[in-house]
Amino acid sequence: MRKGDFSELAAFIAVAEEGSFTRAAAKLGLSQSALSYAVRMLEQRLDVRLISRTTRSLSMTEAGERLFHSLRPAFDHIDNEIAALAALRDKPAGTIRITTFRHAARVVLWPILLKLLPEYPDITVEVSVDEGLTDIVAGRFDAGIRLGEQVEKDMISVRVGPDVRMAVVGSPSYFANRKPPKTPRDLNDHNCVGYRQIKGGGLYAWEFEREGVELEARVSGSLVLNDNEMLENAALDGIGLVYVFESQVSAHIAAGRLLRVLEDWCPPYPGYHLYYPSRRQHTPAFSLLVEALRYRG
Repeated sequence: MRKGDFSELAAFIAVAEEGSFTRAAAKLGLSQSALSYAVRMLEQRLDVRLISRTTRSLSMTEAGERLFHSLRPAFDHIDNEIAALAALRDKPAGTIRITTFRHAARVVLWPILLKLLPEYPDITVEVSVDEGLTDIVAGRFDAGIRLGEQVEKDMISVRVGPDVRMAVVGSPSYFANRKPPKTPRDLNDHNCVGYRQIKGGGLYAWEFEREGVELEARVSGSLVLNDNEMLENAALDGIGLVYVFESQVSAHIAAGRLLRVLEDWCPPYPGYHLYYPSRRQHTPAFSLLVEALRYRG
């Protein structure tokens, strides 16, 4: 390989991944002019245009797409091997990137990080809160945390939390002039705050089960949200009924700020799992975090 080839290829990979010379330059710690020069030299050497540039955007050419998909696995392998060298160090160190959604970050990940990070100052954990089901391979995350039923079968999965339950709740003011629902079908007579799923955009159907009978309720009401904390606020402010994680509103139920209904229709189901690709090389820092998160209840 000619001297400079690797740096030019690395520059091209960064631009292709980030979709921006500005972000790629920041990622590599280079100036935009140096990065642009490296990509231009690669294109001249290969005698083919890899990236189409305009003043407002850039896109990959067919040749660029082909080169990117050919090179990326090799560069990922190099990154993994370099990361694995951390095993030769005395102390766990390095950056761990995790994607999860807000509830899991708050109830599972955050308590562990509060204990782990002060003890291991050479470890950096980057948490990306995303309510959708992020592709951790495409997003270059080390791992993700999701409900067990959402984890793909080709991933290694580690349980990191107890079973979870959902809860249907409303405020005392909401129930002042309304009869509490006795079955999920009674929800048709109530103002239910809907949840719009970020990935796919569909309205989430409330899922119930009792004595082996499963039922989905397509609820309706005057408000639709896509954030769990706003659902909680909507219930507290008496707008309507919401369907949220039990642990999210347990303190409000205990204090009488919210009233729970249909509890016998909300059985527990498998809770949160950490998941990651089977081919991943484990650094000491990553292994340490996995063991710290592992559920032992």
